[in-house]
Amino acid sequence: MRQLHPSVADVSIEQAYRAPLGVRDGATWVGLCMVASIDGSTIVDGASTRLSSDNDSAVLHRLRALADVIVVGAGTVRGEGYGPPKKRGQRVGVVTASGSVDTTTALFTGGAGFLITTEDAELDAGPTVDVIRAGTTDVDLAAAFAELGTVHPHPDFVQAEGGPNLNGALLDADLLDEINVTTSPLCVGGSGARLAVDARDIAQAFELAQLVVDDDSFVYSRWLRRR
Repeated sequence: MRQLHPSVADVSIEQAYRAPLGVRDGATWVGLCMVASIDGSTIVDGASTRLSSDNDSAVLHRLRALADVIVVGAGTVRGEGYGPPKKRGQRVGVVTASGSVDTTTALFTGGAGFLITTEDAELDAGPTVDVIRAGTTDVDLAAAFAELGTVHPHPDFVQAEGGPNLNGALLDADLLDEINVTTSPLCVGGSGARLAVDARDIAQAFELAQLVVDDDSFVYSRWLRRR
């Protein structure tokens, strides 16, 4: 892999993603990791698999290894088949406004999975499944993230992994401190959602912190929120 910014050098994935782009004293740092096609789609045939590559998967797993908590939408959990995390003690928060999540899967029965939902959602979750409730009609992500300390003792770095509706809600709440995007060298057409959907019109500024390209023309960019 060849780093083009902030300097030119050959790098490994471990070097390029050695740490989050920043930290917050006493608060959670939130990063987003996604893959998208040149024409902006995040899925092909309902999943991201055909957009990805071995290097892209390695980036995802490297960032997961840094995270204390992973937050992901219920639709993405179903579509991508999320199981228990490899990192010991890591928690996976599944965001659902409806509460319609199968908590009998290994993600939950192994103790890693928990739910982030609304105050009014009716759940069919067992007593061993942790639940963070915030908001009424929609999940209040800012309030929910403030409660992550109830499910993990030190949630310093949270990685969000989509889908696009969750990403849009994170943008709406201005919770993203960094965005890590792999641009797949494909145009896929179709009607797949772009990186974030259903967010209000906003103009949040990010700066390019790192740019890397591999031999298969996948482009790996890291973006830091300007605050």
